Amino acid sequence: MMSPHQNITHIIKRHGEVVPLDRDKIANAIYKAAASVGGKDHQTATKLAGQVVDKINELYTPQATPSVEEIQDVVEKILIENGHARTAKAYILYRDQRSRLRRRKKAGAVTQGYIPYQVMWKVLLWNVMHGVDTVEGLNRRVKDGTFPQLVHDADAAFDAEIAKAAGDICEPDPSIQLVIVAGPSSSGKSTTMAKLITELRKRDCQPVPMSLDNYFFDLEMHPQDEFGDYDFETPEALDLDLINEHLSELLAGKTIAVPRYDFKTGRRQKKTDPMTLGPGHMLVVDSLHGLYEPLTRSIPHDRKFKLYIETISQLRDEKGRFARWTDIRMLRRMIRDHLHRSYDPWRTMGHWHYVRRSELKHIIPYINEADFILNGALPYELPILKKHLFEYFPGFIDHWKDDDRRQDALMRAQRIYQFLSTIEPVEDDSCVPRDSLLREFIGGSVYV
Repeated sequence: MMSPHQNITHIIKRHGEVVPLDRDKIANAIYKAAASVGGKDHQTATKLAGQVVDKINELYTPQATPSVEEIQDVVEKILIENGHARTAKAYILYRDQRSRLRRRKKAGAVTQGYIPYQVMWKVLLWNVMHGVDTVEGLNRRVKDGTFPQLVHDADAAFDAEIAKAAGDICEPDPSIQLVIVAGPSSSGKSTTMAKLITELRKRDCQPVPMSLDNYFFDLEMHPQDEFGDYDFETPEALDLDLINEHLSELLAGKTIAVPRYDFKTGRRQKKTDPMTLGPGHMLVVDSLHGLYEPLTRSIPHDRKFKLYIETISQLRDEKGRFARWTDIRMLRRMIRDHLHRSYDPWRTMGHWHYVRRSELKHIIPYINEADFILNGALPYELPILKKHLFEYFPGFIDHWKDDDRRQDALMRAQRIYQFLSTIEPVEDDSCVPRDSLLREFIGGSVYV
């Protein structure tokens, strides 16, 4: 709503759009700041908004178009002049928090649609500079003896991005209480979370890790498909109400009883574990569905920092076909499931339709909610993954070629087999350090 004597009619938003100057929006912003410190007088907020518009018209000529930042400066001045110091402080803090959130979005999570083009370009550039943007170049590094140096350089680049994310989190911003490490299956969340916690501690933050795996419902509550597989990949497999209740209580300084989930029996145990956050503590959780808003709906947006990790591989073969991100993650999970869950690769391969369906529905569409996007693809991993798994693929193809129900698995097996056929394998993985993200899947990690 415009003032009847309003000379300034439009303002410039941060991204350059020119919009009408709206006194009601100013009044609402003042009211929200006042409400955060106990105020409940909307009439006073409306009166102050009128003074803000009057001051703007006094400061600027009718031809001027002030910026939104200039409007906010005037709001702060009017609040202080009218004796509303606490409201002014709350308004300033809110304004600063929104500014930090915008900087985080701009720095780490530039996407178009669901595609993180900025990160993709950065990964491709790194690969080109190190001669591993093509299978031919990667094979050359394997054959010429420089593969260990590639491992070292790639891990250093990954660690540098973790440090950058930690720096964004640990800005002097008291509003951040919950850090979420999100990403699809086998993207490397566990190692990323461990490395991030180390970096946060270097910056005098006080991170406290928490696993949400204990919040699964009992197995009999999970749906089954025609093959008898249980769907652990959907967010509804988690007790979302209890998660939100516990997160809210933790950040309020209360003690909660964290459930224990036994994956062997598919049930929660009777015993629970008490958990409390101390003053200044920052809760850090990892979850497939960390970007899925209902998972953390009880926590305000400006108190959360969401880091998203994905295998943003930029490796192409001689025909220009890029390695698919989801295929790399499936290869990782096949090895990890075999080593740590006694699942043979056949079971993991056959179950992947659940994984892919869930991430397309519940993970990928929320990538724009991330404050920081991290690439978890390692340019050296396919030669090592091939050593573990290549022998299985002819069997997959032969077994499923006449099974109409498994055509998705057959096409996936054929695609991966063709790509891995062009990769030079690395039999000795001793050059991969124990703190590498890849160790989370091939074994020997210091974090698992």
